Amino acid sequence: MPHNVRMPGEWEPHQATWLAWPHNPKDWPGKFAAMHWVYVEIVRHLSVGERVEILVKDAALKRRVLKMLADAQVDLNRVGLHLCETDRSWTRDSGPTFVKRGDNFEAVCWQFNAWATYRNWKRDAKVAQHISRLVKCPAIEATWKGRRVVLEGGAIDSNGAGCLLTTEECLLSEVQQRNSGFTRDDYNGLFREFLGIEKVLWLPQGIVGDDTHGHVDDLARFVGPKTIATIIETNRKDDNYAILKANRKRLSALRNQHGKSFDIIELPMPRPLIFRGVRLPASYANFYIGNSAVLVPIFNDPNDRHALNALAAAFPKRDIIPIPAVDYVWGFGTLHCSTQQQWR
Repeated sequence: MPHNVRMPGEWEPHQATWLAWPHNPKDWPGKFAAMHWVYVEIVRHLSVGERVEILVKDAALKRRVLKMLADAQVDLNRVGLHLCETDRSWTRDSGPTFVKRGDNFEAVCWQFNAWATYRNWKRDAKVAQHISRLVKCPAIEATWKGRRVVLEGGAIDSNGAGCLLTTEECLLSEVQQRNSGFTRDDYNGLFREFLGIEKVLWLPQGIVGDDTHGHVDDLARFVGPKTIATIIETNRKDDNYAILKANRKRLSALRNQHGKSFDIIELPMPRPLIFRGVRLPASYANFYIGNSAVLVPIFNDPNDRHALNALAAAFPKRDIIPIPAVDYVWGFGTLHCSTQQQWR
């Protein structure tokens, strides 16, 4: 690996999972109250296999969260609550990307600007450095060509063995452009420098309704060093049909740095989920792999069971936990967007 640095696969052992407790009703207008109990369920299941570290905006919210977790019989000895003001709750994108350097780990801190689309992001831009201080590990400020690199964790996915998935739509498009002037070669180089990536696997674009403009964690995910789970759409009339067909074709042609192809697991898409006239980015690919369980968003859809069965086959030694996400995805994200793993 370049510079003895490696971005592990999400299934590798965690020290903890990091969350930021929801506090902004504007992120789930009309559905905000339900989100607290969704997060309680996330903590309840993850804390069985690892610590869960939670950012809370103030002391009042900290007391409320502790009461809710206690009511749900969560072992509070496996939970840490930390005061930290945030704008939103998507720690996958605002938090650091933890990597291993030799036997130690460090926190790669990207510049965060709310997906180049929202105005309120300055508190979230401090989250990565704050978490790195809390865990007392080196914070590495990612720069390239003399500039801070703008990136979110949901835009990348690692197989732990030198390959990384991302999309051209997210990183190379001029729409919601993160890093003006950066080319494919620039990203290949900076991922090698900061994450130890030997080969970047570029997919075309993300799903309809995704306000990040193409995050890969709603599209295709590594579930092992040689295996990728990807979503497919069989309804030719659906807006995602052509997008996901092109994605599937690209995946079949991809090779790792040793010229080997990947095994592909297909996950269905739920039927279009629309609320207040807005199509939401509902995707089973936004699952999160914990130490003892895989948390999977479900959408009260006939395809829920097919997605759960496919992931159960991929992770036979982990519990597959369905998390209701019809309200959750109204915030334009679900489980993977909310979580950030810290390596053991």
